[in-house]
Amino acid sequence: MEPDLFIAAAEERQSREPALAPLAVRMRPRDLDEVVGQGHLLGDGSPLRRLVRAGNGVTAPSSVILWGPPGTGKTTLAYVVSHATKRRFVELSAITAGVKEVRTVIDAARREAGAHGRETVLFLDEIHRFSKAQQDSLLPAVENRWVTLIAATTENPFFSVISPLLSRSLLLTLEPLTEDDIRALVRRAVEDERGLNGAVTLDPDAEDHLVRIAGGDARRVLTALEAGAGSAVDRGEKTVALATLEAAVDRAAVRYDRDGDQHYDVASALIKSIRGSDVDATLHYLARMIDAGEDPRFIARRLMISASEDIGMADPTALQTAVAAAQAVALIGFPEAKLTLAHAAIALALAPKSNAVTLAIEAALADVRAGLAGPVPAHLRDGHYKGAAKLGHAKGYVYPHDVPGGVAAQQYAPDAVHGRRYYQPTRHGNEDRYANIAEWLRGKLGREGSGPEAGGAAQPS
Repeated sequence: MEPDLFIAAAEERQSREPALAPLAVRMRPRDLDEVVGQGHLLGDGSPLRRLVRAGNGVTAPSSVILWGPPGTGKTTLAYVVSHATKRRFVELSAITAGVKEVRTVIDAARREAGAHGRETVLFLDEIHRFSKAQQDSLLPAVENRWVTLIAATTENPFFSVISPLLSRSLLLTLEPLTEDDIRALVRRAVEDERGLNGAVTLDPDAEDHLVRIAGGDARRVLTALEAGAGSAVDRGEKTVALATLEAAVDRAAVRYDRDGDQHYDVASALIKSIRGSDVDATLHYLARMIDAGEDPRFIARRLMISASEDIGMADPTALQTAVAAAQAVALIGFPEAKLTLAHAAIALALAPKSNAVTLAIEAALADVRAGLAGPVPAHLRDGHYKGAAKLGHAKGYVYPHDVPGGVAAQQYAPDAVHGRRYYQPTRHGNEDRYANIAEWLRGKLGREGSGPEAGGAAQPS
């Protein structure tokens, strides 16, 4: 709702004594050029530019729905619009407002438009918290442009906003701020007269810690900066050191350089802990990577590699789990992806282990690289093209589906490697079953083979 006298008095006091307002509020951009990040939404002719300029005299700006994670600038963009135009600006929160409040705003907007020709911008925060009926109450005002709606949501609007309202609005997706965006924001807040006005400086490692814990959230990083700066000033210090910042935000800096040795050391320790079946150590290293802001896709890739390299056929579902986790991570991102990564990492750590797949492909590659290849047996060659029969291609090939049991006893490998055994299964987990199958099939194919003793050729269980 529009501010009453008490709210107006509080805002006037904050304007006289800016330090009363949180740093994140004081550093709120005054125009679109001060907005950090979201460059894809701020170009000339963009919906946000048109909202600020109130159209071009031919077409009116559309209502918009701003969708993005917390701290990406949804509320900021709404306030920029409110301060950059002479239109009436009303803010509601779906947490506290209902249909009655919405209708009151709409009725007032129609009166303002009729009496003074003044347009109204309605900023509705957390629109996903509105029920279908509450969202329905907005439709006439949006469709007839009695108000220009700016709605903000952290939830997927295709699931949380009714289709008629979506179709009458432009959906703008806000992206998490990059590390460069966050760093620029921190430096501006330290130096700007609206912010800390140079009262303190930041040690480089303290700045790095702030950037890391921000998680792409501008509000979070400014809140942490304010806490660290306040702690330093209380101690009579002019510089915010890492230790001061850690104590102020109650969060230790993880010794993890994503571009240095720690990146590779911790990633290596994660994989070796999975290989060693230590689920607790696995979770420790995973937590260090997550807390350091490691790219979740990198972690997911390492888990997929581990599933084949260290588990293989001992649990063939491990790779499926790791691939599913990678797909989920790509869809949801942090912070929710931490659960998916933990799910996969625990499954891999507890799975039976076998490196037989790794040894098998390496042994086969070694033979190929050593020149043990030779021609493909004539009966396996392509016999579909004209003239192939004259060359003897496919002659004598036995089609396995025509044989009882579906296993045709014929030579498949080239002469140079016929009888070689690359896959040497363990008896760990499910691979015990596959070991029996492999031995039974080798027996059916009449292969004595070279390499370790095969053992019996009994029917697999």
